[in-house]
Amino acid sequence: MSEKVLDVHEKPKMGHWLTLSLQHMFAMFGATILVPQLVGLSPAIALLTSGIATIVFIIVTRFQVPAYLGSSFAFIIPIQVATKSGGIGSAMIGSMFVALVYGIISLIIWKTGSGWIMKVLPPIVVAPVIIVIGLALAPTAVGMASTVNNEYNLLHFSAALVTLSAAIICLMFFKGIISLMPILVGIIVGYIYSAAIGILDFTKVLEAKVLVFPEMLIPGVDYDFVVTPTLLLVMVPIAIVTISEHIGHQLVLGRIVERDYIKDPGLHRSLLGDGLGTLLSGLIGGPPKTTYGENIGVLAITRVYSVYVILGAAVFAIIFSFFGKVMALIATIPTAVLGGISILLFGIIASSGLRMLVDHTIDFGNQRNLVIASVILVIGIGGASIKFSETFEIEGMALAAIVGVVLNLVLPGKTAKKLTDETA
Repeated sequence: MSEKVLDVHEKPKMGHWLTLSLQHMFAMFGATILVPQLVGLSPAIALLTSGIATIVFIIVTRFQVPAYLGSSFAFIIPIQVATKSGGIGSAMIGSMFVALVYGIISLIIWKTGSGWIMKVLPPIVVAPVIIVIGLALAPTAVGMASTVNNEYNLLHFSAALVTLSAAIICLMFFKGIISLMPILVGIIVGYIYSAAIGILDFTKVLEAKVLVFPEMLIPGVDYDFVVTPTLLLVMVPIAIVTISEHIGHQLVLGRIVERDYIKDPGLHRSLLGDGLGTLLSGLIGGPPKTTYGENIGVLAITRVYSVYVILGAAVFAIIFSFFGKVMALIATIPTAVLGGISILLFGIIASSGLRMLVDHTIDFGNQRNLVIASVILVIGIGGASIKFSETFEIEGMALAAIVGVVLNLVLPGKTAKKLTDETA
C-alpha cells in the first residue's frame, strides 16, 4: 500500500479539513440525491439523513471505520412498489423493518461469529440478485430518458444522451477525484445542455426561500403505522443484497486502510451502525442507507483515511439540506437528465453482479450454479409473484432473493465459495 497521508484517527488542519470533507460530500452527492428523485422523496431529506446516518455509523463503530452512508439503489423498486400499494409511508415502515433485520443479524453475528452469513449469502445467490436489481430498473431508465407524458420526445432524449456521454467520458478519460464523480459531472453537463435547449423551468428556484427546513415524514403524524405481510416481503428480503454489499465494502475498505474491520470493531458493529442509520432515516422520511463505494474510492486515491474528514462531509450534507435554493435547483433537473445518468448507473449495478460471478470463478458447467442463477434472473426480471390474497403478495426482486437463498440451502453439491475482498 502507498504511504498514508492521514491515518484513521488523525485530524487534518482546518483549511484542509474543510476541503477534504467537501470533496467527500460531492463524491456521494449525485447518487444520494438521485434515489429520492426516482422514488418521490425529498432530496433534502435524503441529504439530511445521509449525514445523520453517517455520524451514527461512526459513533457505533467507535470512530474506527471511515465510511460514508448514502441512499441505497437496491431499494428503488421495493420503495416504488410499497408506495404504489400503501403510500410513501409504507416504504418508510418497510425501511424500518429492514433496519430491524440488520439489528437482529448483527446480534447473531456478535454471539456466533460471521462465518454462517458467508455461507447463507454466497456469490451464486448475491450476484444474480444484483444483476436483477440493475436490469429490472432498465425500463425505468429508458422511459425517463426518452419520454415526456408517456410520449417519445427526441429533444429530451438528446439531453439524456449528452448526460450519458459526459458521465462515460468522466469515468473513462479523467483521473483522480473527478473520475469518482461521473454521476455528478453527468448531471451538471446534462443540466447545462438542458438550459441551452430550453427545457428547464427556474420558477421554483426563484420562488424558493434561502433557508428551508427539510420536509419530514413522521409515523403517526404524516401516515398511519400499518404493517402488512406484503409490505414486509417487498422490502425486507432486499437486506440479503445490502448486507452482502456491506460486507464487501468493509473488506475492501479494510484492505485500503490496512485494518481488519470484520474483526475490529467487528461486522456486528458496522452492520448495527448501518441498520441504525437506516432506522433513523426511515423515521423522518429518508431512504434506506448503505456504505458508498464512491467514498471508499476517494480514500484510496487521496490516502486520507481520517474519520474526522468523513464526519465533516456528514456535517456539510446536513447543512446543505437546509438551503432551499439549492434543493429547488435540484428539483429542476429534467427527468431526461436523470434518465440518461440512470442508463449508465443501472447498467453498472447489473455489471457489478456479473463481475462478482467472474471474480469468484463461478462454474456454470456446474448444474447447481446454473439452476440457482437462472431461476433468480427469470423470477426477478420477469416480475413473477406469489399472491396469497389481495393484501399478501411476494413479487419480483424480493421473491427472487428468497428463492435464491432457499435453493442454495436445499440443493445438493454446495461448495464453500465466500464473499471476499474483491466484492465491491
